[in-house]
Amino acid sequence: MNIFAEFAERVKAAVQGLDLKGSDGASPDLSRVTVESPRDPAHGDLATNAAMVLAKQLGMKPRDLAEQLAESLRADADVTEVSVAGPGFINLRVAPAVWHRILGAVIEEGLDFGRSARGAGKKVNVEYVSANPTGPMHVGHTRGAVVGDALAGLLAYAGYDVVKEYYINDAGSQIDTLAKSAFLRYREALGEEIGEIPAGLYPGDYLKPIGEKLARQHGGALKDMDEAEWLPIVKEEAVAGMMDLIRDDLATLNVHHDVFFSERTLHMHVDGKPSKIDEMLEALRKEDLVYQGTLPPPKGQVPEDWEDREQTLFRAEDFGDDTDRALKKSDGSYTYFAADVAYFRDKYLRGFDEMIYVLGADHGGYVKRLQAVGKAISGGKSEVIVRLCQLVKLFRGGEPVKMSKRSGDFVTLRDVVEEVGRDPVRFMMLYRKNDAPLDFDFQKVTEQSKDNPVFYVQYGHARCRSVMRQALEELPGLDASDAVLAGADLALLDDVGELELIGKMAMWPKIVDAAAETHEPHRIAFYLHDLASSLHAHWNRGKELPQLRFINGDNTKLTLARLALVRAVSLVLASGLAILGVDAPEEMR
Repeated sequence: MNIFAEFAERVKAAVQGLDLKGSDGASPDLSRVTVESPRDPAHGDLATNAAMVLAKQLGMKPRDLAEQLAESLRADADVTEVSVAGPGFINLRVAPAVWHRILGAVIEEGLDFGRSARGAGKKVNVEYVSANPTGPMHVGHTRGAVVGDALAGLLAYAGYDVVKEYYINDAGSQIDTLAKSAFLRYREALGEEIGEIPAGLYPGDYLKPIGEKLARQHGGALKDMDEAEWLPIVKEEAVAGMMDLIRDDLATLNVHHDVFFSERTLHMHVDGKPSKIDEMLEALRKEDLVYQGTLPPPKGQVPEDWEDREQTLFRAEDFGDDTDRALKKSDGSYTYFAADVAYFRDKYLRGFDEMIYVLGADHGGYVKRLQAVGKAISGGKSEVIVRLCQLVKLFRGGEPVKMSKRSGDFVTLRDVVEEVGRDPVRFMMLYRKNDAPLDFDFQKVTEQSKDNPVFYVQYGHARCRSVMRQALEELPGLDASDAVLAGADLALLDDVGELELIGKMAMWPKIVDAAAETHEPHRIAFYLHDLASSLHAHWNRGKELPQLRFINGDNTKLTLARLALVRAVSLVLASGLAILGVDAPEEMR
């Protein structure tokens, strides 16, 4: 049950009941009519913009239209008060029975309360992390991993058909460097003294297991080969080993992708057929989306190796990019951008309606070019959405953290998770908008206090479960099943704190819709903290006012109604935490 959607339909019906027409005789367009929560709860339970958005169409003053609509809405049996504010906003108060129906719906629908059909099965590809397979995940990847994973979970909950994808950058020069670094560890595994790792190679100890595996598999045979012979062998083993490491690192965060797409496959010629990049270029030529030409020098300082040379260029500027982009260099080799275009085309041919990229803040320059590619390849049919994640700064007790283990020169994702746990990492990475910098304090995220958001929310769920267990202990034989709670006399819930909690839960379906529409999973984290805060506040009132306590041994009917409230809060908290990939604990000590 979505109270906002339901009352939006009632408002629209009220408009239609007035049978108002525009100057052209047409009925008004109601698509922009919405019902929201008032900014100030003192104004009412709900507010609508109907008069504000329809007045111009109808040639009326907003205030005059609002007064007519208000009079019509006063006839609604579920509305107890209607007022007109400002230039034409309409505020509504609803009957307590409405809140009680919502509470019953939460119990009946369980973890599906708030689940949306907004996506209508629309196919969405969410690509996130996609770090070069040259080392373990570092803390910079952590935020993108969590944001992408939570966004995918949110969209799935909102009715989209979601595929979580990782793009393996396994075709660039960095893979040659990886292979040479692994070959050095291979020689070390054979007993050779390799000394200090040369500059330009990867120094981390994480390559030692790959070197040892190569030594077991090949003995000293690779040492007798020319580089051209051993390089592809070591490349394949090194990339496979790094991807195993990356998958293990991500698993510590409970991040699991559906598809791992290899960049190398875009360059491959299978059975003599053109590569996917060749196919992409030919398809763009047929659409007149490429041409032979030269690019102006880059803005700012011009590199010494820059040449005014003719290349194969994509007409990116025609689709909103700042400049056209090179696909093929003058020497006939493809650019990195060509692989990006071929990769997008592959996604489009796989039938995705929406492609979401979760990238680091240092990829801000990619936004316009990716969107241009999307418009050109799909003819505007597929939407490209890019979410950038700002940097994470690590602190411990307010002091900057510098720690490095087997990584070589950076803090790994695993370092962070092993120190504080998966749930604090996931929740806190989402407790700030993705494009805002994030300070992550190891000490604060493990505190058991109301100042620690993840603890406060999880404790809210554990507190609900504790109340249910306590009720069964104090009232032996009490049936507190969901079926019984859904049928409880919920009209007994009339305290302001109880109604506030139901009102907060009534917002859940709208929060899910809004977060999915804007691709902002942090809204879920904020909402959960708000709901948990209301629960804890009402609990504290019960300590001072015994008549408000959830369990009343002298009044079973009232106890069941209040247990229904507690059960509903636990269900909504569990649903939201599941979207974020965070556990909803049964108890906390």
